[in-house]
Amino acid sequence: MPDGTISSRADTRRIALATPSGFLAFGLGSGLSPYAPGTMGTIAAMPLAAVLLQLPFWLALSAIVIAFAVGVWLCGVTGRALGVHDHGGIVWDEFVGIWLVLLFVPFEWGWWLASFILFRLFDVLKPWPIRWLDRRVHGGFGVMIDDILAAVYALVPLLIVLHWF
Repeated sequence: MPDGTISSRADTRRIALATPSGFLAFGLGSGLSPYAPGTMGTIAAMPLAAVLLQLPFWLALSAIVIAFAVGVWLCGVTGRALGVHDHGGIVWDEFVGIWLVLLFVPFEWGWWLASFILFRLFDVLKPWPIRWLDRRVHGGFGVMIDDILAAVYALVPLLIVLHWF
């Protein structure tokens, strides 16, 4: 397959499900959704966050940092297998991004809903420097870093509201 292309949806599915790295990179299969895979990946990550956030803060943060580092490798390997730098179905970056946001807000449905909406908004809109990085930083790190920045952008208004109200 030429670089930058994949031959079919079946090839994508095969690569996503053939290895543990592909399965994780595709968010336990959630990235295979034909509609809004990033949104589906974010939704799939939230129940896992509910478990992760039962840990002490420092341990949950450490797990998220490790998930980021592992994600650099996962997304890089899977992207190369697909022949695409940042395939829409690779959603491990959404998992790590939403986990980071949820780590800093109360474990309440309203906060989680606001976190979900803001994270997806900034991940889709990609305000500066997210879009700039997305276009210039390639490989697994490039896939992961834009979602970390989207998480930071989402956290700013959330933490302001949390602090003042």
